Amino acid sequence: MVADQVREFLEHGTIVNAVNFPSVEMPRESPYRVAIANANVPNMLGQMSTAMARAGLNIHNMVNKSRGETAYTLVDVDSQVPPPLIDALAAIEGVLSVRAIPAEPLE
Repeated sequence: MVADQVREFLEHGTIVNAVNFPSVEMPRESPYRVAIANANVPNMLGQMSTAMARAGLNIHNMVNKSRGETAYTLVDVDSQVPPPLIDALAAIEGVLSVRAIPAEPLE
């Protein structure tokens, strides 16, 4: 069971049964996904979506769940996530971690 949960987290960003994070699951709508752990503060989603729009990415689906002061966001986008976008998201005050999760390994 724990091995399956770790695999789901690594491959899809899914969180289940975490102590400090909310449970978050979202079926994939794109081969490109971004997982973001962040503070649960006003305008966080607005800042994230603005950064993605500036990078030229279209958001297919997004889910954001919170538990207390912490939130976790999964975003499916239409194309590969460029490294400068990861840096831009990580630079937003209150973002704790960001990672791109492609459905298939990139060459």
